[in-house]
Amino acid sequence: MVTQYMIQSFIPRSSLACLVRPRWVAIAIVASLVAGCRPAPTSVPSDEKASSGKGDSSGSSVHPVPSEVGTGEAGGPLRLAFVTNQIADFWKIAEVGCRDAEKEFNVQVDVKMPQEATAVEQKRIVEDLVTSGVQGIAISPLAADDQVAFLNEVAAKVPLITHDSDAPNSHRLLYIGMDNYSAGRLCGQLIKEALPLGGKVVLFVGRLEQDNAKYRRQGIIDELLGRSGGPGVHNDDAQSPVQGDRYTVLATLTDQGKFEVAKQKAEDAINTYADMNAMVGLFEYNPPACFEAIKQAGKLGTIKLIGFDENPVTLQAIKDGYCAGTVVQNPYEYGYQAVSALAAIVRDPKGGLPAEKFIDIPPRQIRIGNVDQYWDDLKTKTSAN
Repeated sequence: MVTQYMIQSFIPRSSLACLVRPRWVAIAIVASLVAGCRPAPTSVPSDEKASSGKGDSSGSSVHPVPSEVGTGEAGGPLRLAFVTNQIADFWKIAEVGCRDAEKEFNVQVDVKMPQEATAVEQKRIVEDLVTSGVQGIAISPLAADDQVAFLNEVAAKVPLITHDSDAPNSHRLLYIGMDNYSAGRLCGQLIKEALPLGGKVVLFVGRLEQDNAKYRRQGIIDELLGRSGGPGVHNDDAQSPVQGDRYTVLATLTDQGKFEVAKQKAEDAINTYADMNAMVGLFEYNPPACFEAIKQAGKLGTIKLIGFDENPVTLQAIKDGYCAGTVVQNPYEYGYQAVSALAAIVRDPKGGLPAEKFIDIPPRQIRIGNVDQYWDDLKTKTSAN
């Protein structure tokens, strides 16, 4: 369920001009500067959070913004940071959103992408940012459950929000992203379209420690098995096959965020599972890795491909008929809205936050019928920077 305002993925900029920012962001920003009109983030009412797999599942109150946080040094721009979980084309699009917001809100944004997709490297980056005097941080946690204590330490020093993947049990102030469970169900719908009579699939993902990966996987499984009940109701073992009446998830293979490992895992799966009908990639680089393995095995069109995100290889495969579809997020808005929210919070810590602590940027399904329009919008948005 979504509320009155909705951000659509990669809407051309000209169509965004008359949308209104929600009150909690507008008040804080207008008090400090003249802000341009931008798409209004969608928030999910508090009574929906428990069944959506997003937002604060602990039921705790909003952790207070550190009182010592102020404006930029000597009247200069604020220093904010946007930290990703690894290097990827997906995050390069998010950086474009950060840069546009940087100009609009008179801030300086450090965009940091870990060379190694590990919680240790992410921790080092964040500690360096805090030491250097950054005044607000947006992060996509690599291992939310294991990082809670560290994230709480950071949140006690500077305003902290999450994006893309949440850490709902931490003291983060806000989560910006999509409902990953619902996105998983959208991906499951694409699988059913590609295999209408049923079939056997293998899932590929960087790691399952991430909140987004867990919910995407479970959403796919629940959709394929015809389950209801929402996130948290089922939690299928990732080490065992999951079998339904028509669809079977043979395996969930992880690669720790490395393309070459993902490609090797895809090649091995083709040899191991002779009866596999489809490969499903849950992270941006997974569908291209699967595509290369399928192509190398001479099975393009025989083994169906379904994925997440907007890697050019994935989009071209959709155009060529070798990928049934992909579920896209809106990384541009992840970057833009994260900077916008942090600027508002730092400039007016008492200005208030949405009660649900969630800004919903909904996903979309991309198929052959809408891939050209989507890709054109994406090129327009990124080429301007």
